[in-house]
Amino acid sequence: MTDQDRPGPSSGKEDGPDEPVVIRDKRRFDPKTGEVRGGQQAQGDSVSNDSEETAGGDSAFGGAVGDDLPGGKQPSSPQDAGVPTDPSFVVPDDASSLTDEHPDTVLARERLEDVRRVQAEYVNYKRRVDRDRETQRDAQTARIVESLLPVLDDFHLAREHGDLAGTPFEKIADKLETTLGRHGLERFGEPGEAFDPAQHEALMNVEADLPDGTTATTVVQVMQPGYRIGDRVVRPARVAVADPK
Repeated sequence: MTDQDRPGPSSGKEDGPDEPVVIRDKRRFDPKTGEVRGGQQAQGDSVSNDSEETAGGDSAFGGAVGDDLPGGKQPSSPQDAGVPTDPSFVVPDDASSLTDEHPDTVLARERLEDVRRVQAEYVNYKRRVDRDRETQRDAQTARIVESLLPVLDDFHLAREHGDLAGTPFEKIADKLETTLGRHGLERFGEPGEAFDPAQHEALMNVEADLPDGTTATTVVQVMQPGYRIGDRVVRPARVAVADPK
């Protein structure tokens, strides 16, 4: 068999001019610009391929592509179709929350301020009550001591003159003074102390020889001792004083 007898690639067809080859680009997005292809291209693609029409047209813009713009025009970009391109964009549930605080947030802040104010008032009230309680306790003890001052003066004079030693009243005087001492009672006033108007009551001013170097008025004789509870003077010491020469 010769080469002329062999069937060629066009066997079974009539000889004629070659048919043009048509290549259809069914890609929905332009590979150069990245934009959605519009117009007749998108519509032709949707007619030729039903699956691409459903996935590309309805899912991308939520319906028919040509229904979004007036006149049935196809959107040329996601911005034309109304789709946000910023991935960080979130549509708020309430547009007023962008500028105004939520009412619950404002109410919670107000309630927190109320609680803080009430707590501060309670702390101040507790401190004031504790301070007043101590003041009242000292005042009550002072009133009791004042009522017992004549008895304490008698015991003190008897002890100074030696009339109390060896008698049953000595133990009674010691117990009474010890009991009042537990409540903070203290006796003060001794010869040689510097005169203090807040602690002493000067009944007379006498001439007396004071130690060398004395520059202040000095107590030289205690006529009646004083008593105090803490910093509170129940009764000042009644004394005689002398001025330095």
